[in-house]
Amino acid sequence: MKNNSSHQKISVAVDVLLFTIEDDKLKIVLVKRKEKPFKGSFALPGVSLRESETLKEAAERSVRERTGLKNIFLEQLYTFGELERDPRSRTVSVTYYALTDPGKLDASGTDDGVSLISVDEILKGDPELAFDHRDIIEYGRKRLSGKVNYSDIAFEFVPEEFTLPQLQRVYEILLGESLYKANFRKMISPLVEETGNMLTGMAHRPSKLYRRKNNN
Repeated sequence: MKNNSSHQKISVAVDVLLFTIEDDKLKIVLVKRKEKPFKGSFALPGVSLRESETLKEAAERSVRERTGLKNIFLEQLYTFGELERDPRSRTVSVTYYALTDPGKLDASGTDDGVSLISVDEILKGDPELAFDHRDIIEYGRKRLSGKVNYSDIAFEFVPEEFTLPQLQRVYEILLGESLYKANFRKMISPLVEETGNMLTGMAHRPSKLYRRKNNN
């Protein structure tokens, strides 16, 4: 007879959805598992929670160990705790999502085992993912689409100085729809300011560079 008074050991994992935009696509950092279960499958970068750290510190460690990135946007997403999500033992995953522009990711010294994969392709079923990580990514993608309407998270995907077409393209990718140039610029005008610099060296004429306005 099962002793219901005994304490069941439950593992706590902290998994991170690290999003960026590259080649006009929303992409996410994945790692290929080197051990069972799901050996050879892609998975979200994650760590086991240590007794000496907070959940956010564990998420920061996961990002730092895989990509070298520090001090980037990081926010808790959701807690996933289905009974059979990990075949080894009962494991609860506290997930965070992180955002960065591709320039920082390229310069960060990313680990060799890290891949940057299109979110759209993942949600279509390719490649194979470990555990319930495809469901987690789908949840995170929906959160981004919703949050871009009432926050300034789009700025996390562009450099410190950017053109308005660059920023508009980020909004369009996150929302999954095209935006009218005039309407977008009216919407974004309270959030940006000119830097006085120009983007040159391109095929078209120089473009004004902007930055996020500090409204504090």
